[in-house]
Amino acid sequence: MQVTSENSRRGILLCLLAMLVFAGQDAIVKMLIQEMAVTQLLLVRYWAFAVFALIYAHYNGGLMKAVRSAHPRLQLLRSLLAIGEVALFNLSLRYLGLAEAHALLAVFPLLAIALAGPILGEHVGWQRRLAVGLGFAGTLIILRPGDAVFRPEALIALSAALAFAVYNLLTRRVSRGDGFTTSMLYMALVGCVVATAFGLPAWRAPTLQEWPLLGVIAATGITAHLLLIKALEYTPASLLQPFNYSLLVFATLFGVVVFGEFPDFGTLLGASVVILSGLYAMSIARSRTP
Repeated sequence: MQVTSENSRRGILLCLLAMLVFAGQDAIVKMLIQEMAVTQLLLVRYWAFAVFALIYAHYNGGLMKAVRSAHPRLQLLRSLLAIGEVALFNLSLRYLGLAEAHALLAVFPLLAIALAGPILGEHVGWQRRLAVGLGFAGTLIILRPGDAVFRPEALIALSAALAFAVYNLLTRRVSRGDGFTTSMLYMALVGCVVATAFGLPAWRAPTLQEWPLLGVIAATGITAHLLLIKALEYTPASLLQPFNYSLLVFATLFGVVVFGEFPDFGTLLGASVVILSGLYAMSIARSRTP
């Protein structure tokens, strides 16, 4: 599809809607995770995701074509990192507010830049190193190590960010030989197998109040992915990247409205530094793209 100003606006709007849906989904996860096992939530989410991925693959080239990968081992590792990131982030929501958890997760693009050299062999110039350093400073402002405010549980969200950073690097690596449908199918099916293996032993019958929320989680996950897929049809990923940070804004609003969580000054300042560092790194990458 041709990139025009009208298509760009549509893509940006769809991306923002996807981020809003993801933020709402995390708010529901935060409600359920207080009493429900992480693995049970993963089972519900990944079964719904697997059904969606199978249907999508069937109507976009066929299952046999989608399942063939030029990098099967990397696809397996990437898929395990994906479900690990979701599990860690969901667990962090048991202990942290939505704003704090998302502020720490937002550091993943900078971690990806820092790891691009050793994992992909990419050259990282001084400007991007500066962005990483600033982002690290923002993370320290959020964590406040050595301060009475520091919560060790925050390291769970930071671990999720690290897993997500490596996942993104591997996604870039496998995309050189595999298409979007293949990558999504592997992530859905591998995640479904892992979630089932760990989720069934931890399964308990949901209450009458929990069943509808589980249904909403399954539906919103599919809806958000469809919105992102459609957004990428209208607008290049490089243009949409800055708008992914809107997830932090939406999550903060859900935290305030639903849970009465008002992020403190340190969290807001650190999150601002992380976001500005990420945007700076993106602007550098875009200026170097021919």
